[in-house]
Amino acid sequence: MPEFTPVNLNPHYNNTRIDGSPWDEGSAPAVAGLPGGENTFWGIPFSGGEADDPSIIVAGDNGSTDAVEIGIDAPGKSGDVGYVVFQHVCDGKSLDETGQVREPYPLQAGRPPVALNPGELLAEYTLVYADGSEHTVPVRRQFEINSPRTRGQSTYAAKDHLEPVALDFRGPSPRNLWGRMQLNVNVGSLDSLTNGEGTWLLFALPNPHPDRQISGIRVTPTGRASIGIGAITLFHGNNHPLRHSKLESVAVELPDGEGSDPSSVEVDIDLGTVARSYTVLAFDPDTWLEDDRKGWGDEAGGDSSLVLDIAANPDSTLLIGDHEFDMSRLHESGEVTASDGQARIRLLTADRTWVHTKIIDAATGKPTPARIHFRAPDGRYIPPYGHRHEVNDNWFEDYGADLLLGSTQYAYVDGTLQGELPVGDVYVEVVKGFEYAPVRQKLHIEPGQRELTISLDRIANTRPDGWVTADTHTHFLTPETARLEAAAEDTNMVNLLAAQWGDLFTNVGDLTGALSGSSTDETLIWVGTENRQHLMGHINLLAYTGSPIFPLSTGGPSEGYIGDSVKRAMSEWAEECRRKDGVVIVPHFPFPESEVYAEVIRGVIDGLEIRDFWSPSMDTFAVHEWYALLNAGYRVAAVGGTDKMSASMPVGGVRTYAHIGDDEFSFSAWGRAVRAGKTVTTSGPILTFTAEGQVPGDEIKIGQGGGTVHVEVSAISASPIHTLDIVFNGRVIASESAAGGALSMSLSEDIQIKGSGWLAARCGSENVAWHVWPVNMNAHTSPVYVVEQGSELFQQSAGEHLITVMQGGLEWLDTLAIPESPERHEAIKKVFHDAIHDVDGKMERHGHGPGGHTH
Repeated sequence: MPEFTPVNLNPHYNNTRIDGSPWDEGSAPAVAGLPGGENTFWGIPFSGGEADDPSIIVAGDNGSTDAVEIGIDAPGKSGDVGYVVFQHVCDGKSLDETGQVREPYPLQAGRPPVALNPGELLAEYTLVYADGSEHTVPVRRQFEINSPRTRGQSTYAAKDHLEPVALDFRGPSPRNLWGRMQLNVNVGSLDSLTNGEGTWLLFALPNPHPDRQISGIRVTPTGRASIGIGAITLFHGNNHPLRHSKLESVAVELPDGEGSDPSSVEVDIDLGTVARSYTVLAFDPDTWLEDDRKGWGDEAGGDSSLVLDIAANPDSTLLIGDHEFDMSRLHESGEVTASDGQARIRLLTADRTWVHTKIIDAATGKPTPARIHFRAPDGRYIPPYGHRHEVNDNWFEDYGADLLLGSTQYAYVDGTLQGELPVGDVYVEVVKGFEYAPVRQKLHIEPGQRELTISLDRIANTRPDGWVTADTHTHFLTPETARLEAAAEDTNMVNLLAAQWGDLFTNVGDLTGALSGSSTDETLIWVGTENRQHLMGHINLLAYTGSPIFPLSTGGPSEGYIGDSVKRAMSEWAEECRRKDGVVIVPHFPFPESEVYAEVIRGVIDGLEIRDFWSPSMDTFAVHEWYALLNAGYRVAAVGGTDKMSASMPVGGVRTYAHIGDDEFSFSAWGRAVRAGKTVTTSGPILTFTAEGQVPGDEIKIGQGGGTVHVEVSAISASPIHTLDIVFNGRVIASESAAGGALSMSLSEDIQIKGSGWLAARCGSENVAWHVWPVNMNAHTSPVYVVEQGSELFQQSAGEHLITVMQGGLEWLDTLAIPESPERHEAIKKVFHDAIHDVDGKMERHGHGPGGHTH
């Protein structure tokens, strides 16, 4: 444990800190505000005086060269001193080459002054020993001493008294300082950013003769500027007290019962900083390597242990709860037992080397974007350089190229990366979308190793067969980051959506009405809009040209703003998008649930985001709401999109496969494929389906009385799937299952069909992708439509359900909504009335009597 002796300077103080006469106008208020009394800075205790009492030794004022003698009255404590630590400052004034006072440059309002004449000799400090010998060192401006406030001019051989403070990006954040919290560190408290306080400079003078008693200190100024000493402390240690070792991680082993909640354990260190105190989940490498579900995160929770990231002086003492650790032995032995023998810390991966890594496509031999996760044998995530150690997955807080799935953190890279890796064993996972096999490997990094190559193999390649993939729904990313993450997830297109959230508008500055300049030949980015109404629904307007379709939100919070009137129907937004050559998608169908049905009925929607994959069976509410529309005779494609709004959702984690055939890859070609229903929505499996050789979106005709239809279904997946179904009008009519899971499944059936309807395929998995809202790794095709001669598909129950929900929208409009004007109010209601009238007509044609629901 380090030992310090603060020197009693009370007999030697010759000024108060509030007396501004020795100081220039920029330094005077800073000196007055410097902390006094009993303080500990950088783990070093200092004993000073209060500001309005004699509390500073001033030398060199008004050109004086008179020496100041400071006696050391510390019997038995003035020997075995490794360093003498001064808490001091100097004036901002300096002398020019003629000896005239050179004032600092004029002060800019709110800004500190600029230090002049770096290296200017301001004083000599002399250690006077009891045997009469002396040791003298120079004290130079911006080297051993500096002004209490300077503009970004650090001191080379001394430190500000403000030391690094570890922050938690989660908060709570002081007003206007949320951004600073994201650094996870600040020099001094966050208050120091706003109060403009000055700083003492701490200078540790090495004592070349620790075997000699120090009897005094002589301060000899040159008269070129005032200097002030607030406190002096003797350090009885061997290592420079202001110099810390590099950041290291230590595992903490506590007695039974103390570590049940490791995050609540109190931790402190004197000569150092605990940068991070966190828990690491238990890691069994063999189980992790053998797991057949790879690449999509691990469930959070389970046994964990406490780990500390520490930058400290070798002479420091670490306190964990009531357990005290002498850190001087950590690097020697790799572990330290607490002084009470009841706890232990262990150094983790102390030997590291800087490695340049390439991820290559095995088929081309070229680097390919992907996401990567390195893991130490103890379970810690090791990010590549340029990526966070702890991913911030909070909403609208971090748009960097990082990802958190469950408890597993990843970094998005362009195929090349670099950073420190532990020497010895290290584990890696590399993932690239759905068509590459995820890699999990145990690596062995040699001392001094500089290169590493990891190869990815495909399990499928749908692009040459005319398929392209897209995420219909992402937010907040920059177009360039969206491109990187899309390429890393093997997603060909990303629809990045500007939106309004109350009085917050996101990505509006990225709207150009054209393909983003961040795009490449195989990765297209287009910034469209998500136009939203909190009750009637949301609508994604994709790849439209020209001016933005405004307003982005209407009808009040939380999408619109307080008191916002209902200005437009979503169908009106959709029609404008169509006129501008765009594609119209209902996101997170069917929520919010109201006008979304009217849009489909009126034929202004190109696709519905079907991603409600909360169950291996896929018999979820949203899927069956889509079935209800299809069973009422309204054809609409299924698409996949993530609604990415944080770092816990991968771009393309739920995606659309669209078949563009031989068309040149473009947003237009993709839009035509979606509008034609040639799509699959998936969160992992690659699903293909034909009926009588026809693909989703096509139509087959059968004779009156029904007929036999031959269907072919196949699914492949990087993670095991468990069921494969053929659905007719919402009912499973053929199925295959694999109790233990399989990486591929298929069905070939002749199915007897009676009546008009639709056929589709779906597959389900018990495995979960740990998105922010976890989903099973499922897939569903859009339908192949079956038309029996003289028969029209319509289910009365489906029609009644659609009408009921749309009537709810009308009720809201007439009772709770804020109308923009009587004319606008009636125009918006007409959208509902027209759709209800259409369903009523179907009901009447199918013998269910006149609906009469439009009045």
